[in-house]
This record gives sequence, structure tokens and C-alpha cells, in this order.
Amino acid sequence: MEKLAYKLNTSDTLNRLGSLYEDRDQSKIFAILNVPNKNFMDFQKNNKAGICAYPNPKKRIVFWDKVFKERTPLLDDCIPCAYLSEMDQGLYGGIFGADVRFLCFLETGWISSMSSPFLDDLEELFQLELKKDSEWYKRYVNQLNIFVEKASDNFGISNLIVLDGFNFIFDLIGATNTYITAMEEPEVVRRAIDFAFDLNVEIHNDFFNIVPLLDNGTCSIEVSWVPGKIITESVDPFHMTNVDYFEEWGREPVERLFAEFDGGIIHIHSNGRHLLESVSTIKGLKAINLFDEKGYPTSFSILDKIKKQIKSTPISLEVSLSDFNEGLDRHTLPGGILYKVNQVKDIDSANRLMERVRSYRA
Repeated sequence: MEKLAYKLNTSDTLNRLGSLYEDRDQSKIFAILNVPNKNFMDFQKNNKAGICAYPNPKKRIVFWDKVFKERTPLLDDCIPCAYLSEMDQGLYGGIFGADVRFLCFLETGWISSMSSPFLDDLEELFQLELKKDSEWYKRYVNQLNIFVEKASDNFGISNLIVLDGFNFIFDLIGATNTYITAMEEPEVVRRAIDFAFDLNVEIHNDFFNIVPLLDNGTCSIEVSWVPGKIITESVDPFHMTNVDYFEEWGREPVERLFAEFDGGIIHIHSNGRHLLESVSTIKGLKAINLFDEKGYPTSFSILDKIKKQIKSTPISLEVSLSDFNEGLDRHTLPGGILYKVNQVKDIDSANRLMERVRSYRA
């Protein structure tokens, strides 16, 4: 698949994104422009935020089809792609029988999943095995097939979040018990990390066996599109630790899984910024997606510091329209960054803004 019907400038966008993630081009800036969407407004009217039931995947993909179809004239650097938020983190516990719960997020249109810790002792993990005929794995494959069939050549399907290493063990025994077990029984934790590696290889190989690449690249809700078979990771458990602890427990599992595919993306929350310099040196890393939370300065406001830490590593981050416009006017926007610009009035305004983005040189 090389072009998308719901992305009029597919080829140009893929060429631009390729220069960011393959060439690490620091001379250009890139932008995803968020405009109002009637289908999100309808979703907010017809749903309630909070705990909900597992939704019908056929209805979910119809919703995303309408969202992306409305955005067809938008000529920014976004590759439209649907994410299986219903599988999200809940898949990993669900396939072993954990209690999976769903949350509805009105602003994003997501219905996300998580599972409760379900093992009393980590040693119990090694009595479990992946059964692809289990209810949750069949749900996973079924939803992938439904999404791929409906998306067709119109829009892409985003890769899924990986849950390996400490992230996976959190799902099994909870965060506190994970840290305690790592201190008291480190070899058991290392065996669990190996288990998680094998599990993720199966889950994400099945993803790529079902979901076609777009021009030999992977669609991503975090960074739009990256050449190759790319997975999306997080180092969330180490946001609450120092860098040395990340180096001891976090780096190797990430690098091993990245090497199994064609590399990967990592997202970092505000409380994990102390890891940026270390994370930017991970082998196989293609990009870092930065999340902003309340109580911390925005990533955009400390961009000079961040760029010094990560050097030429591509990043994506959110920025208000006013701050972005000011950066354009003053010519102060650093290159090599995918800016996610909020509060853009409409598609026509966005397309005019993209003319400035394409002509900008850092």
C-alpha cells in the first residue's frame, strides 16, 4: 500500500517524514495540525466519560472511518491511522485471564483498556503460556482483521503499545511488588522479562502479519509514520527511578525488542524527562514522543534544554497555536521536530499554515 484515499498528499507526507526519521533532517520542521472534527463532537454528546463495557469493534472502526474521511483535505504531516485502544494495555493481562476494564475518553474518542494485577507471586507466571485460542487473543486478531478490512486503502492502522520488561510485570503483580521483587529476587524478574520478550514478539509479529505496511513503513498515532516495521515502547516504570536504575533494568529489554523489529518509538512523560539523554542513545530508537502533564513546564517551553540532551534524535511534542505562530514569526523553532499544534481553527487555516511550515528552514 503506497497511497491513502483519506490523505491527498500521501506521497509528499511520507517523503517528508522519511527525511525526519531516516535522515534526521534538522533543517526542516514538521507539523500535525489539530482541527475541530464533527465526529468527535458527536462522540462527546453520545457517550459518557469513565468506566464502560468492551465496545463493538465494527462500530469503533466506523467511527474512525468518519473521523479520517472528514480530515481528507487536511495537508499536514499527519498520516491518518486508527489505534486499537480497546486492546491497549488490557490485552496483556486479558490473554492470561486477568480482569480487564475499559475507560471512555471523550476528548480523544478512545475506549482504552487496562487489567488489574492478578498474580500473588511472580513465580506463578512461569506456569502460564500464551494460548492463541483464548478469548482475548481471538478478540485481538478479530479486531485487527475488522480494522484492516474497513480501513482498506483509505487510512492506516497504528502499531500497538508494547508491554514488556517492568511494564509487563506491573500488570502481573503491581508496581510496588515489582520493585521489591527486583531487589529480593532479581533472577526471577529477569526470567519474567524474558517471558515478556517472547510474548511481545508473538503479539507484534501477528500485528505485522495482518496489518499491511504503508510504503514499507509503520503508521503511528505518536509520530505519524516511520519507515520499517516499528514498535512503540514506554519506559514509564523508570520515570520514578534514577538513570542508573534505568540502565540496570530498562535499557536491555528495550534494545532487544527493537532489534527484533526495525527499531522503535519511545514516549516519555513530564516526570521522566531526566531519562531523555540516556533514552536518546538506545540502539534502534527512531523517535521520542513527549507527553506534557500538569505541574510541569511544557516540553515546548524548555525545548532548548531538551534539544541539547537528545541532539539529533527526532521528537514529537504538543504546542499551542499561538506559541507555534510566534516561533514561526520570530524564526525560533528548532528543526528535526514534529510539532503537534492544537487549537487550529479549521482545515483551510491549517493548510495555509502548512505552507509556512514547508517553507521554513531552521
